[in-house]
Amino acid sequence: MLSLSQSFQPGSADLQAALHGDPNGFPFKSELSLAPLLAFWAKKFGDDTSAKGTFVRMVREQVKQVPELMAPITDLGVIDRHRQLVELLMAGIFAPAFFEQEFSAVLVPFQLKSFYATPPFNHLLRGEDGTLRGRVNLDPSMVGAMRRFFAYALVLERVYGVDLIVDYPLILTVPDPETGLDRHFKMEFDWRFVEVKPVGAIPTLPDEMRRRLRRDLLDPDLLREVLPPERFVFQGFTIFRGIEVTDQEVLSSLERDLIDKESIVSSTRFRALQAKLRTLFRRPELRFGLAALDGDQVLVLNYGAEGEQACIFADSRHHTVAEFRGSVYERAVVQGRPLIVEDLAEMPDRKPADEDLLQFGLRNIIVAPLLYQGRVIGTLELGSSLPGDLDATHLPKLLQILPLFSMAVQRSMEELNARITAIHPVVEWRFRKAVLKSIEHRAEDAADAGVEIEPIVFERIHPLYALSDIRGSSTQRSLAIQADLLTQLGLARDVIRVAHDAKRLPGLHELLYRVDKHAGNIQDHLHSGDEVSIIAFLRSDVEALFDHIQTFGVPVRERIEAYRAALDPRIGTVYDRRRLFEESVTRVADGISSYLDLEEQTAQTMFPHYFEKQKTDGVDHQIYVGAALLEDGRFDPLYLKSLRLWQLMVTCGIALRAHRLTERLPLPLEVTHLVLVQHAPLAIRFRFDEKRFDVDGAYDIRYEIVKKRIDKALVKGTDERITQPGKIAIVYTQSSEAHEYRGFIEYLQSLGYFTGAVEDIELDDLQGVHGLRALRVTIDLGNPRIARRIALGDLQAATSGSSRN
Repeated sequence: MLSLSQSFQPGSADLQAALHGDPNGFPFKSELSLAPLLAFWAKKFGDDTSAKGTFVRMVREQVKQVPELMAPITDLGVIDRHRQLVELLMAGIFAPAFFEQEFSAVLVPFQLKSFYATPPFNHLLRGEDGTLRGRVNLDPSMVGAMRRFFAYALVLERVYGVDLIVDYPLILTVPDPETGLDRHFKMEFDWRFVEVKPVGAIPTLPDEMRRRLRRDLLDPDLLREVLPPERFVFQGFTIFRGIEVTDQEVLSSLERDLIDKESIVSSTRFRALQAKLRTLFRRPELRFGLAALDGDQVLVLNYGAEGEQACIFADSRHHTVAEFRGSVYERAVVQGRPLIVEDLAEMPDRKPADEDLLQFGLRNIIVAPLLYQGRVIGTLELGSSLPGDLDATHLPKLLQILPLFSMAVQRSMEELNARITAIHPVVEWRFRKAVLKSIEHRAEDAADAGVEIEPIVFERIHPLYALSDIRGSSTQRSLAIQADLLTQLGLARDVIRVAHDAKRLPGLHELLYRVDKHAGNIQDHLHSGDEVSIIAFLRSDVEALFDHIQTFGVPVRERIEAYRAALDPRIGTVYDRRRLFEESVTRVADGISSYLDLEEQTAQTMFPHYFEKQKTDGVDHQIYVGAALLEDGRFDPLYLKSLRLWQLMVTCGIALRAHRLTERLPLPLEVTHLVLVQHAPLAIRFRFDEKRFDVDGAYDIRYEIVKKRIDKALVKGTDERITQPGKIAIVYTQSSEAHEYRGFIEYLQSLGYFTGAVEDIELDDLQGVHGLRALRVTIDLGNPRIARRIALGDLQAATSGSSRN
């Protein structure tokens, strides 16, 4: 028994166009014949003396008197000439009680051409040439393949006893001529009156070929080769039945559509949803609308009117919850179930929102609350221009779709909020404005449906950047990798040496040589690519032998067990020294990050600003502050001074915590600290691809270049790094920047944050950057005051003093 459930790809194709355009065509000869029906009756009713048996024998005798009905029929005019007799024959197939209701027909085998059908079939499913019409739920290229498959399946079943199970539901879609709305039918084919006539000797079908057919059911070349179509002829007729599944198909289609997050924010897709609802409710002029609740805002989706806004967030600035007080919307929400208004024009005490519905041309409406986890998140309405067009009989279908639209609205609201709240709350107002504007624009112009959010740019912003970095982390990581590789090579050498002692095979001696060579190559220095090549060598040339050489004796097995026990189970290599290093780096970075998060709360109370940090081998943080970042635009230079001083004090706190932490680390690490000063404001732009802000414009790009390269800067004319453990390097360009920070340093020296003289150092030029200098000062790591949380009073005293200077 062969099964075919996943072989056909879903799609949509005009049935006849796809068959006519099939490049492979239909290879079999098929003939219309009534003989299989007569043979069936002879077998079933031959000796039956009942009234039905007598009727069948009478019809058979009449058919025998017409030779052209007994032979294969190539001209359907034969059917027309003997229509009354044919109808007597068909009466045994179609129950008279359902003849006026069923969508059924008798077809020429595999031609989909009817010669007898019920009135509903003729009215809706029969084309002008008598063929079955409509769209089928298959990719166009698969329509012909499905027809060929059915034909070969019949050959395999009738001639070779091989059953094929086809459980792919074929759905035919046709427009109703009265309403223009789609109707969907599940197609069922009854092949019992189709005979397969071999021509000449029956081709053999060995077991091997049967197995191959299980793998390649849809290979037309294989099927033609194994079962040549010219060796078989189909004679008889096919019974077709169409079972209407419009409601089920529309509900399934709505469910698939609403999974897509764009389904209710795209005007094109919204109109497609409305079309499907019109089909479901059998109302060609039905108008569909949605509204979502967002705090005290009502984000309205208009009523599917062509050419109007069709986006869930369109026009959202114009509506508040208060505007809907007492309206049909509020009444539906309050009562917690659908509200039906037979005629809005006759409804007393209409509110402005109700009047708007009348202005849209609606007279009849059903409004239903959308619920998510027990709370109201919006409303759905179905409207009509005809009073009484929608009534309580439509509620069962409405209740089926409400959960689907509730999920879609909830998901769209979550997406909107995620696109806004995923960024810093200080600039949330600007992102919300841009997101709503972009969605409104997309709703107004479907041709611009792919337009992204407008650029988010803030002008005249002051940047504050600081970096706390682990000194020499790249070198220490390389040394850790080197140590682990040497350990693993040593363990591998023990295995191969003991195996060679057990069996002195030349191949093992050569392998021992290669292990020693790899160890020698990295003994003093690890080169690029060494780690990858050594691990590959160990896995392919050494570990691959373990299963065999462990049979050489107990000592070899013990060495293999020791080797395997030393490997990290996650990555399959020795990871001891690297683990210690990574754990140390992580503890330092996490400690700095946690402290920054804590102190940042204090900084936000001083003045709202944009803050971001990044953890690598250390932590760097960036502050942007300025009037453009705030919706009300309020700003004063005093806040900028306060944040600059706060950043210096926080960097001292980071230095003390990192110093105390490194004393307890598995591997001792040194942390250096740097602050980059820039007084000139710049423009910043949000990079949507990287989800962060970056400087905007060619002039301001110098700042980003300095940020990326400054931690490697050297004191001019020396090999000394500007950053040193226990000190802060304050990098600047302008003398005014140095003057301000000297005032900060003097103040912090009075509080015991800094000790010793202040160095003013010229730096070597960096690639593309010239003229940098730095103030460098030693942090008093023994001062317990640095360990305390920063007090706003300290900042106020310092900044007010600075403002007087």
